[in-house]
Amino acid sequence: MQEISGIINYTVSALGLITRMKLELLLPSLLLITSAIVWDTNPVLSEGASGKEVQRYERSIQTNANVSTGRKIPPLSEIERLFGSSTRLAQLQIQRQQPVTQVVEVTKVRVNPTQTGLDVILETPLSEKLQVSPQSKGKVYTADIPNAQLRLSSGSTFRQVKPAAGIAEIIVTNQNANGIRVMLIGEESVPKIELFAGDRGLIFGITPVVSSTQPQPQTEIQPKPPSAQNQPETPPAEADEEIEVVVTGQQDGYLVPEASTATRTDTPLRDIPQSIQVVPQQVLEDQNAVRLRNALSNVSGVFVGNTFGGTTDNFNIRGFADATILRDGFKESFAESSLSLRDLSDVEQIEVLKGPASVLYGYVEPGGAINLVTKQPLDDPFYNAELSIGNYGFYRPSIDFSGPLTPDEALRYRLNLAYQNADSFRDFVDSERVFAAPVFSLKLGDRTNLSINTSYLYDRSTVDRGIVAIGEEVADIPIDRFLGEPDDFRRSEQFNIGYRLEHQFNDNLKIRNGFQFLQNNESIFNTNATELDEATGTLYRDYFDSENEYKIYALQTDLTSKFRTGSITHQLLFGFDLQRNTIEGFFRTPFDAFDTSIEDRQTPSINIFNPTYNVRPPDRSSFIFRRDDLTTTDSLGIFLQDQITLADNVKLLVGGRFDTITQELDDELNDSESSESNDAFSPRVGIVYQPIQPISLYASYSRSFAPNTGIGFDGSLLEPTRGTQYEAGIRAELNPALAATLAAYEITKTNIATTDPNDPAFSIAVGEQRSRGIEFDISGEISPGWNIIASYSYTNAEIIESEDYPVGNEVPNVPHNKASLWTTYEIQNGGLEGLGLGLGLFYVDARQGDLENSFELPSYMRTDAAIYYRKNNWRAAINIQNLFNIRYFETSELGRTTVIPGAPLTVVGSFTVEF
Repeated sequence: MQEISGIINYTVSALGLITRMKLELLLPSLLLITSAIVWDTNPVLSEGASGKEVQRYERSIQTNANVSTGRKIPPLSEIERLFGSSTRLAQLQIQRQQPVTQVVEVTKVRVNPTQTGLDVILETPLSEKLQVSPQSKGKVYTADIPNAQLRLSSGSTFRQVKPAAGIAEIIVTNQNANGIRVMLIGEESVPKIELFAGDRGLIFGITPVVSSTQPQPQTEIQPKPPSAQNQPETPPAEADEEIEVVVTGQQDGYLVPEASTATRTDTPLRDIPQSIQVVPQQVLEDQNAVRLRNALSNVSGVFVGNTFGGTTDNFNIRGFADATILRDGFKESFAESSLSLRDLSDVEQIEVLKGPASVLYGYVEPGGAINLVTKQPLDDPFYNAELSIGNYGFYRPSIDFSGPLTPDEALRYRLNLAYQNADSFRDFVDSERVFAAPVFSLKLGDRTNLSINTSYLYDRSTVDRGIVAIGEEVADIPIDRFLGEPDDFRRSEQFNIGYRLEHQFNDNLKIRNGFQFLQNNESIFNTNATELDEATGTLYRDYFDSENEYKIYALQTDLTSKFRTGSITHQLLFGFDLQRNTIEGFFRTPFDAFDTSIEDRQTPSINIFNPTYNVRPPDRSSFIFRRDDLTTTDSLGIFLQDQITLADNVKLLVGGRFDTITQELDDELNDSESSESNDAFSPRVGIVYQPIQPISLYASYSRSFAPNTGIGFDGSLLEPTRGTQYEAGIRAELNPALAATLAAYEITKTNIATTDPNDPAFSIAVGEQRSRGIEFDISGEISPGWNIIASYSYTNAEIIESEDYPVGNEVPNVPHNKASLWTTYEIQNGGLEGLGLGLGLFYVDARQGDLENSFELPSYMRTDAAIYYRKNNWRAAINIQNLFNIRYFETSELGRTTVIPGAPLTVVGSFTVEF
């Protein structure tokens, strides 16, 4: 295929690097997937530990894990020599003699200071045994103990806040009737942990990572009891009982404790005074989500917008259209165009920041921003291949390779490749896609890192504007009926390249610099429905012939500093960014003016009840140019943000940004030029109060602005929009692995632009809009193997000032009520271990189909399901969407003639192998 050959030269250098890798490691990895997962999941090893740290870890496991029997666990180097390596394993039990089913009582939890940090001791009866399944992510080390229960005099949870410098919190709690979870949370990074078998039970030896400005340990912990005064701080090698160490693959799970989108720093979500929701990698995998719209159906207050006939991504957040889409913090969308359909094969997680984000990202819509966090190179060799096949001619192979390219691991790579081809339940609709994303990471020194990211996307899809409305409802015609022409298409070719350079001067001062260039070329030729004669079913249509070239140049630089003023700690962020956006292209039609009568347009109509296709104008060269121009937008933004810790339970976020923007329009058609300059200041202030450790109460105020890139019918540029939000909410950590957020907000936006219903090549301003709502989101693990992500939103979005539409009209495609539930359960042990089931319920309320509120899209409840089986290094799954085959409609793009039906029963099978 010609489009595939277009990327061969682009990817050949990345593929050449892969062929030079030590492929002889693949065979032993396939045969015996064993101990290298320890490297991935153990916090001592997964952060690039030194050789001495590795040896120390090996010695601690070897001498302390099975001390009662005198047998030793082989060190990592010996295990790797015997069995090879792997980056993921469902469960590896080391030196396990027999299954342990007895529930062990933990009668006391003690925290004792040591010369290097702390010991957390779980005291058990002398003859009992414990299993430990450790993993780490971000600043959190988690260890699950499936055969134990806390029996404390104080209850079923032990918690200490800031027991030592570098340690934010220690939590030990019952997960269920026969399991304990231990969470050790660092302040700067995950603490280093060693496991010991002491004569009193299981001991976690903690060595925190401490910055130079952190205060001395707060000694709220109890001193050693007299019986333990002579006990060494590092337990001896001899003890009476065996500890079974179970190393699990590092599963991200459904709960992500921190995100960078809201502050540009890695900040726990509980400390952010603004709603931010994360769709993690595990959810994308369990739902087999290859479309961004499917992934975002899990998030409250997010609705599908104008996707230009299913060929782009476009979303409405909190009632405001054209939400900004970011890729690793860089904008990848224009105000009224999302350029292309994103491919999720290189996406690690999706972060949705609700409300204005101008203070950090400049001109964005006030409803919120969507940040795609991409996969980065790994320290260890990792190879993943997946094949998905479904009905409607869907098939999609993909690979994900990563690992070091040099012996010292200073240079690493990651390569994601995907090809997708699909038909549709809609007549004449099909699509084809090729995606490649090589990423390289280079360690330039102990404190300096450089990453280079690139991507290429080719997408050709049928432009499908759906069906129509009759009266106040959607027309009662088959949902597979296509009302365009069979060769309607949009072709997009997108290239992206950038770098990110980071240098850490010391533990408290860091600078980052990044650059991104994106180019998207699109060609569009399709029919657009304009008006329906409801009595006869005749649908009149226009032809749309357009070509555009989009370019984005973006440069970001910021400096992060941590310091104290008395008892108050600060994390100061100062930076600036430069960006240039250009749109150059034309739009033409086969008729001279839009105000002529329908009969004079010389474009063939179609009957919605008895369509006839394949009728085209004789000669495209005779089309009349309606637009031929170049729009350039230059922006400079300077921002300052301070995250202030007034007390352990009171955090303040203060920030502001000044932007200056210049827009220039070079109109080739009218041989004219125009320009417009605007300045804006966007503040944000918020406060978080935590009355008790698991609860965060917050309130915030923020503003945003965005230039209107749309052009009026007279060729003029529209004035920028401005938004203001007030928000208050509560975030609750229901258990260490489950968290929920409840938020209430009010947003107003002025000078809103929308597509001119009389001429889709131009835009009009509709005045002022207000949106009020309540949102609830919950995600995480209810019990071992049982995960959930659910949401609910009430949104009241309406026009409050307009010269074109009645005041009080509701914003189209924004339901008052939307709810979602996705939950999975995976059997944890026994003969069916690894078997999982998933169930999804997605409810969308009735909503208006256009700004005139002339018709309504009906409400619906869609049911999805999944079944999968995971064993060793492979996973097989079947995902079912719309299990009960209901008739529903996703969105109305431009009003009455562009109603998009949802897909009927869809089944996709997938098989994944890692080696």
